[in-house]
Amino acid sequence: MVMDKSELPDDLGSEVKRLSRASVLVVGDAMLDSYVYGEVSRISPEAPVPILTVTREVAMPGGAGNVVRNLIALGAAAALVSVVGDDQAGSDLTGLVGVQQGVEPWLLVQGGRTTTMKTRYIAQGQHLIRADREETIALPEKLAERLIKIALDAMAATSVTILSDYRKGVLSGNVAQRLIQAAKKLGRRVIVDPKGTDYSRYEGADIVTPNRRELAEATGLALHSETSIVAAAQVLLQRHGFGAVLVTRAQDGMSLVTPAEIRHYPAEAKEVFDVSGAGDTVVATLAAALAVNIPLHDAARLANIAAGIVVGKVGTAVARQSDLLFHLTPVTGALRKVVTVAAAAEAAERWRARGYKVGFTNGCFDLLHPGHVHLLEQCRAMCDRLIVGINSDISVKRLKGPSRPAQQEAARAAVLASLASVDLVCMFEDDTPLEILKQIKPDLLVKGADYTVEQVVGGREVQNWGGRVALAELLPGHSTTATLARLRG
Repeated sequence: MVMDKSELPDDLGSEVKRLSRASVLVVGDAMLDSYVYGEVSRISPEAPVPILTVTREVAMPGGAGNVVRNLIALGAAAALVSVVGDDQAGSDLTGLVGVQQGVEPWLLVQGGRTTTMKTRYIAQGQHLIRADREETIALPEKLAERLIKIALDAMAATSVTILSDYRKGVLSGNVAQRLIQAAKKLGRRVIVDPKGTDYSRYEGADIVTPNRRELAEATGLALHSETSIVAAAQVLLQRHGFGAVLVTRAQDGMSLVTPAEIRHYPAEAKEVFDVSGAGDTVVATLAAALAVNIPLHDAARLANIAAGIVVGKVGTAVARQSDLLFHLTPVTGALRKVVTVAAAAEAAERWRARGYKVGFTNGCFDLLHPGHVHLLEQCRAMCDRLIVGINSDISVKRLKGPSRPAQQEAARAAVLASLASVDLVCMFEDDTPLEILKQIKPDLLVKGADYTVEQVVGGREVQNWGGRVALAELLPGHSTTATLARLRG
C-alpha cells in the first residue's frame, strides 16, 4: 500500500515531547567539522583564486558526533563510541563532545591516527572549497575488540543503536556485523546510516537509511522514478534481511519501504539552504522516536520534518524539539515571528549568508505607544532584517518594580510581532541583552538617543565583530511610565 503524508495522523506534537525520554547509542566515525567564514572582495595577484578575508571560525562535532548533537537537541540522552587520533583535532573533538549535557562519550585514542577533519571555507553564503584531512584504514584488532566491548556495555543501557558509517575505519571489517548480532540478542533495534556498496556488512539491521545515490550504488539499479526506488529498496530487504529501508530523496522527501507497506513522505522544507548533516538528523530523529516506542511510520514522518528544518539552516545544523513543535503547531500570522533566542540566532546567520544586514534592538515594550513604533521604524530603515529582544516578565519586575509589567510577556511579544517593521521577536531573562547579542551577533545594534554609544550594553562587543551601534531619535511626549501614571491618576 502506498500512502502519502496527508493520510497520516496529525497528533505528533505529544509524541515529540516524549523524545526527551529516549536513550540512544551511537557507534561510528566521529569527525571535526570546521567552518571558516569570511568575505571575498578581490582576486589574488599570485593566482586566479579569490582571497577570503576571514571573519570568524566555528568548530563542531561531525559525522557520528553530529548524530549525537541532533539527539541532544531533541532532548534525548546519548552514548557515543568512536575513535580519534592523538592529534589536536582529536583533542578538540573530544572536548566538544564532552561538554554536551546528556552525552556519555567513549572516544578511544589511536596513536598515529589522523582524526577526520572537514574544513569548509564560506563567503557570502557560498562554499568556496572544502579541505579534508582523514585516515580511512580499519582499526587494529585490539582496538576494535575494545571498541566492541565498550559498545556492548553501552548497548545494554540504551534503547536503540545507531551505526553511523562514514567509511573512515571505525565500522570496518566485521565490527558492524558483530554489533548487529549482539543487538539482536539484547532485543535492541539497530539503525544503520550506510556507506559503500557492500550492505552485507549490515545484514539483519532493523533499518537502513540510504540516500537515492547510495541506494542506486548498492543495488546497481537505475532509479528514475518512485516505482524504481521502491523496487530497489525491496531488493535490499530481500538480500540482507533488513526490517525496513528509509530512502532519503532530497527535494522529493523520503520513502519508507518494509515487507508489509510502502509510505512516501513529501519534502517538508520550505527552502533548501544547506544540506550538510541532514542524514545525521534523519537517523537521530528516527532513533529517538523508536526509543520511546513511537510507531515506525510516525517516526519516519518526524525524521522527514526534522530534515526539512535543518536544510533551511546554515552549516551542519540540528533540529531541536522546539523546532519540531513549532512546525507541528498551527501557529499562523504574526505569532510565527515569536521565536527562541537560538532560532533567532540561526535566522540571523541565514540572513547574513544571503547578504542581508541584521539589526537588533531591545526593551521592555510595555504598553506599546507611538514612540516605540517610531523607534522600530527607524531601526528597520537602517537594516534589512530586524530582531527585537524583549525583557521577560521577571526581568521587567527587577528593572521597573513589582507593579510592572502592565502586560505579560506573551502579549507584549505578540503586539511587537504584528508590526511590519519587526521580523522576529525573542525574549531574554537577564537584565540586559548582552548574552543574546553574543548569540545573534547582529550587524547593527540600535538604541534610543537618550543613550550615548558608550553606554549601550553590548555596543563594544558588536563593534568588535565588525558591527555598528546607532542611536535613534526619540519621539517627545511618549512614555510607558507616564501613561501608566495617568491611568492610575
